[in-house]
Amino acid sequence: MSTQDLVARLDWADLGRQLDEEGHALLPGLLDERQVRELAALCDAPGVGRKVSLASQDLGDGEQFHFPAAPPALVADLRAGFYRQLLPIAHRWNDTLGLAQRYPDTLEACMARQREAGQTRAQSHLSRLNAGGYAALRQYNDGEWVFPLQLVALLSAPGEDFTGGEFVMTEQRPRMQSRPMVLPLRQGDAAVIAVAQRPHQGAKGPYRVQLRHAISRVRSGQRLGLELVFHDARPA
Repeated sequence: MSTQDLVARLDWADLGRQLDEEGHALLPGLLDERQVRELAALCDAPGVGRKVSLASQDLGDGEQFHFPAAPPALVADLRAGFYRQLLPIAHRWNDTLGLAQRYPDTLEACMARQREAGQTRAQSHLSRLNAGGYAALRQYNDGEWVFPLQLVALLSAPGEDFTGGEFVMTEQRPRMQSRPMVLPLRQGDAAVIAVAQRPHQGAKGPYRVQLRHAISRVRSGQRLGLELVFHDARPA
């Protein structure tokens, strides 16, 4: 069975409920051992993509490896499969928030629209954080075309390959303190998360909340992760 078929067979009704309630949905064991090894090996593969130092951009301490326009097959299949399943949720969220934007039926068509709008800087990436490394709170919401959901996954084993390095989200509701959340990811686990904003149902109807995500400081070892974003950004 193909990767896209496996993605389609996930319980999307339950995942949609999790996303509506929390702004994230956990996918335990999404990646098998072979896929984890294949993705982790890309960090040292020649020509895998653009290498970025988090420290050089004041975004933390570690490395990101941004995928090229034609990413490796597993990455491409995951992005295409999840985009197709997340599309109805993205449109439903936009409807609830009163946003008129609609996305094409396929990721390929969506990426073409982004290129026309000048969004050519890849955001999907692998991350490598050594002891002392971290990724600061951030949102991927740069550009006219922003898809409201993304995928994150953990490629290393907590407690074995590294300690610390928790995946953290914060949610800011109007006139309220930020709510912190720690996603309990294990090796091979993934999560769908809100990129920057999502609707929340309040007593007087839905309103917009802002979300950011980060990786806490790695205390020992090395942490490898994956983030798949369904839109590119404008050139820096």
